[in-house]
Amino acid sequence: MKIAFIGLGNMGGAMALNLHKAGHTLRAFDLSADACKKFAAEGLPIAKSAAATVDGAEVVISMLPASAHVDGLYFGSGDQAGLLEKIPAGTLVIDSSTIAAATSRKVAEAAAKRGIAVIDAPVSGGTGGAIAGTLTFMVGGAEADLERARPVLEKMGANIFYAGGAGAGQTAKICNNMLLGILMIGTSEALALGVANGLDPKVLSEIMRRSSGGNWALEKYNPMPGVMETSPASKNYAGGFGTDLMLKDLGLSQENAAAVRASTPLGGLARNLYAAHSLAGHGAQDFSSVIKLLQTKGA
Repeated sequence: MKIAFIGLGNMGGAMALNLHKAGHTLRAFDLSADACKKFAAEGLPIAKSAAATVDGAEVVISMLPASAHVDGLYFGSGDQAGLLEKIPAGTLVIDSSTIAAATSRKVAEAAAKRGIAVIDAPVSGGTGGAIAGTLTFMVGGAEADLERARPVLEKMGANIFYAGGAGAGQTAKICNNMLLGILMIGTSEALALGVANGLDPKVLSEIMRRSSGGNWALEKYNPMPGVMETSPASKNYAGGFGTDLMLKDLGLSQENAAAVRASTPLGGLARNLYAAHSLAGHGAQDFSSVIKLLQTKGA
C-alpha cells in the first residue's frame, strides 16, 4: 500500500519505520531536518515537503504534537494551501495525533465534503510500544473506514479499539492520559515518601507492584532512576513522552471537562502540578520526571 507519513517525532518515526519494514511503500516528512536525516539513514524514504508525500498515496497518516499543527497541515495557513486541497478523493486519512476532539471533527467534516475519509486514531503505549509495534489505537470515525485502516494499524499496534464517531478516539485518549498523569503523580509521591524514609526504591516498587497499589507506571515506566533499566528515568528522563506533551493532554482534558460540565478535580490538580514542573525547566524531559517536584532535596 502507498502511504504518506507526516510527523517523525519520538512516536511517529518508529511507527513509520514499522510500516516500511512491513513492506508498504512510504514517503515521509517532518519539518525537522534532523528527524528527516535520522530516519533517512534508517532507510525511510523522505519527501521534500508534506504536500509531496501525498502524491499518489492511498493512505495519509499524520502524527503531530497539537491541534494547531493538525489544523495548519490540513487547512493551511496564510497563503499556503492545506493538504485537504491536495489529497485526492477516495484517500483514507489517519490522524494519530492527540488533539482536541473538536479539531478532529472539523477535519473529518471538511474532508468528507471532498470525498476523503478520515479517522482519528490517537495511540497509547509510549515510545517502547511504537518501536515494538504494540501500540493501542483508539479510533473515532466511521466503522467502515476503520476496517480500511485496520491492515495498516495492525502493523503499528497490538490493540485497536473503536470508540465511536469522529472525535471519539480523541475523547478516549484524553481520558486515558488524564488517568496516566494522575497515577504517575501518585506513584511518584509514594516512591518519594518511601525513599525519604530510607526505603530502597527497587524493593518498595516491587512491594507496591504486587500489592493493591500496582499500576502501569510500576509495571512498565518506573519514575525512579535505576529501578527499571528501560524506563526514561534511568536515561536522565530523555526520550519518552515529554512533560509538555502531558501538560497539553491534561489541558485538553480540562477544556473538555469544562465544556461538558464534568467534575475532574484530580485531573485539574495534575494539570497544575505538571504546569509547575514545566515552569521549573523540565518541559522537555519525560513526564515521569515529575517525581523531582515531589522529592526531598538530596533524594
